[in-house]
Amino acid sequence: MLSFKIIKLDIFQSYFFGEVEFRSDKFKVNIQNQRRGKVLKLPFEIKPKNEKVIVRITGPDDLYVEDYLPYQGESEWLEIDSDEITYSLADHQDRFDTIEIMLE
Repeated sequence: MLSFKIIKLDIFQSYFFGEVEFRSDKFKVNIQNQRRGKVLKLPFEIKPKNEKVIVRITGPDDLYVEDYLPYQGESEWLEIDSDEITYSLADHQDRFDTIEIMLE
């Protein structure tokens, strides 16, 4: 499992933009709706066994939202395009603290 600590996540008109930390490296993160389809891109290359991976965003008191997203390669940022995740973030914006990518 890859675990990103959410440092900052700001809401804009239809997306969230901020910063996460993975190990000791910091990366930008962009989370938005699925207007281009469901998407997961990471700021480094991985080799998942399956095309889709579980992306879970968690917070205190068992708060979480997750979605199966197709891994679509490397990007400069952590990119997540998911209606379910975006809408849940809008409802609980300041309560999430971790993004988990679960590889099988």
